[in-house]
Amino acid sequence: MAEQSSDSTANVRGTDFDVDDLPMRVGVGQFMQPTPERLRYIDQLGVEDILLNMYATPLLSDTEVPLTGDSEWDFQELVQLRNRVEDAGLRLNAIENLPISFYEDVMLGGPDRDEQLEHVKTTIRNMGRAGIPILGYHWSPSGVWRTSTSRRVRGGAEATGLDAAELEDAPLSHDREYTEEELWENYEYFLEAVLPVAEEAGVTLALHPNDPPLERVGGVPFLFRNFENFKRAMDLVESDNHGLEFCLGTWSEMGEDLFEVIEYFGERDELVYVHFRDVEGTLPSFTETFLDEGNFDEYAILEALDDVGFSGLMIPDHVPRLEGDDDWKDRGRAYTVGYIKGMLRGVRSS
Repeated sequence: MAEQSSDSTANVRGTDFDVDDLPMRVGVGQFMQPTPERLRYIDQLGVEDILLNMYATPLLSDTEVPLTGDSEWDFQELVQLRNRVEDAGLRLNAIENLPISFYEDVMLGGPDRDEQLEHVKTTIRNMGRAGIPILGYHWSPSGVWRTSTSRRVRGGAEATGLDAAELEDAPLSHDREYTEEELWENYEYFLEAVLPVAEEAGVTLALHPNDPPLERVGGVPFLFRNFENFKRAMDLVESDNHGLEFCLGTWSEMGEDLFEVIEYFGERDELVYVHFRDVEGTLPSFTETFLDEGNFDEYAILEALDDVGFSGLMIPDHVPRLEGDDDWKDRGRAYTVGYIKGMLRGVRSS
């Protein structure tokens, strides 16, 4: 991806780093609050890189409370956040899932669109100044949908799943039905406004697929549901600071040829970081599962990422809940971290 500003370097374990100079590596994410206990646990897993999923405030809270009622992320809190991670000997690569409340009117063309856009620009500038180089975002005002949180996979582990037929009668998630043309127009307006700011700030924006990748749910179209729409998204506004938050699980749900997708976006240097997960089945029905029981050949996928020169962060995404797991599914996540680390060692040794 594009060269980051000097603010994106930091000192971890006595060594300056730039996120673009690091090799393909395994990290951990899917949590909001970097408590000392969580950071020590991550260090014990043998990884050095994390990303945060909508960080919690106040920073020193011991609870996972997402930001609500605010419109932007504060510079001072972002600096404290990065330093808290680095003081634990880890690297903060990204924050993902910009809260829907920050830009809902931007996505839907509501009356507060331009005001919200200014707040998003401020957040991007503050991230750049604070030395946090990547912002993951989605274009899904109605969020993530699942029809089950209690599917049983290997050994009775608990996982989420979806049967699309059960969503056909979903009520409107917003005030009315929206068209694809509206959401595309709003999306282009968003990119034209924020990408120049991201370039100036040295921040890369990374787009996540709609999950599930259906045509629409609750009256809102899901634009980012297939290969062709992602191509269109990346071509709308040219920028080296824009790419994919490459969620393998969602792409697996689509039934797309993952090797073709990796080759296409990898050769364009548009794979920013990877959610390394998989599912059994494709739309209209799928179940999230262990990496070694999903649709794709996980080792071959890792080789394909290596072949196109991907050098970003890979994290476990949604993982099954193992016996004795906490709410973060720490055991399922540790299993997945070790599995990917083992595969990565194999790829490097070959």
